[in-house]
Amino acid sequence: MSDNLAKVLIETPEVGVARVTLNNPKMNALSAEVLTALFDATQDSRVSTAAAVIISGGPRLFAAGADVTEFGGQREARQVTDNFHRTADAIAALQGFAIASISGYALGGGCEIALACDYRIASTKAVFGQPEVLLGIIPGGGGTQRLPRVIGRSRAIEMMVTGRQVASEEALRIGLADEVIDPDQLDERSLELARMVASGATVAQRLIKRAVDDGIDRPLADGLAHERDLFVEVFASEDSRIGVTSFLQNGPGKATFTGR
Repeated sequence: MSDNLAKVLIETPEVGVARVTLNNPKMNALSAEVLTALFDATQDSRVSTAAAVIISGGPRLFAAGADVTEFGGQREARQVTDNFHRTADAIAALQGFAIASISGYALGGGCEIALACDYRIASTKAVFGQPEVLLGIIPGGGGTQRLPRVIGRSRAIEMMVTGRQVASEEALRIGLADEVIDPDQLDERSLELARMVASGATVAQRLIKRAVDDGIDRPLADGLAHERDLFVEVFASEDSRIGVTSFLQNGPGKATFTGR
């Protein structure tokens, strides 16, 4: 089934999988209206409860960045950056595994939305960049913070201070893309990965994501303590009993989980 939330499409192609598609032709510019619709999509129960969420754009591009016509002075800038951060943070906070399916250009705010996802699958035609400096401004949707965490400080600063664009091959090499695939296989590969995640031990998956996200910026000792607590927590799940029993009886990889 599908639903149109103004500039965003929500589909549920399979049980446990949601697809959120930006739908603002021609360039998928991330206007305030689009960002609000994308934020609202993350709060929709079909998305917020999904084990895997695919976020995609059109066949030619993912998103070409902010709607520059909404720029103005500092007052407008505050609204733009607040809208971007609210939406990107909501994507990052999804309990399910968020997959960015990037068909073409992911520039500026489009790159920042992709960075908020857990995993990025790009077509061979994909191009990434934070070109805000070419407008005399800086990234305002999380790029200065998320990009260095993904590709490292030096590469991130170089990309942002030059504003240069990065094609798919380089993006894969530096870790900005996690997979690169032929354009005609992008949708199926994204769905294949989402399907695999949704059929797994989703309680454990959510706790893994929590452990990483909550612990990554803490001192190591605090992160390890958090992991110990979540390790104990997961043993309250039905999936843990199913998984351990199945392993003892049948070996690894044969359990059928319930998601509870």
